[in-house]
Amino acid sequence: MLLSIAAAGVWLTFYIGRINIGQGAYALMGGYVSAILIMSYGWSFWWTLPVAGVFCAAASILIGLPILRLRGVYFAMVTLILTEVMRLLALALPITSGAKGITSIPLPGPFTIFGITLVPDFSSFANPRIAFYYLSAVLMILAFALMYRLVHSRIGHICMSLQQNEELASSIGVNIAALRVMAYAISSFLGGISGAVFIAATQSIYPSSFTVTDSVNFMLNCFVGGLGYVFGPMLGTL
Repeated sequence: MLLSIAAAGVWLTFYIGRINIGQGAYALMGGYVSAILIMSYGWSFWWTLPVAGVFCAAASILIGLPILRLRGVYFAMVTLILTEVMRLLALALPITSGAKGITSIPLPGPFTIFGITLVPDFSSFANPRIAFYYLSAVLMILAFALMYRLVHSRIGHICMSLQQNEELASSIGVNIAALRVMAYAISSFLGGISGAVFIAATQSIYPSSFTVTDSVNFMLNCFVGGLGYVFGPMLGTL
């Protein structure tokens, strides 16, 4: 379910006519953001989850502004490099602990709002993986509901025009640059969310937690499930 969320983001970039082989970079980035906030700053996992997604989306906007001008194999080659760049950064930066990674990440605590516990402490479960199962299911349903609504909205129809003919879409007043960046930001947000939950489930993260192979697999999952259907990444991942 977590892998299908990341693959859904890749599918969205296919939807605007771009081949994205860099989702592993954002999954790794989201995982490190969550792990660092939990271990170094004592944040609750539940607050790090949206922050990891937003951080990845913001980073993707800065990265996407120049590279989204590229098309076809050129864009694919640049995104493929991103995952390796992120892995090397994780090895080099002191805050990521290098090759040692970040281990012994505590399980998510209770999620409370106004004194009401909505989600119990994961350590209270006899098998915490059951809790992660339900969390992943909820996130997957929300992610694909968002994707379905987006694709079947007016913006979604305009995004499809980018896949077919960007010049024609631009000639009738479509802001193609803004739509490309928006789609790439949503894609990276989903990658960051899935990476953050993944490291919480494994309770550790290393520079090799997400590699180029994972990025390629995210792309292949979209091909296997079908590029013409919103739920294709879910089927392809399965």
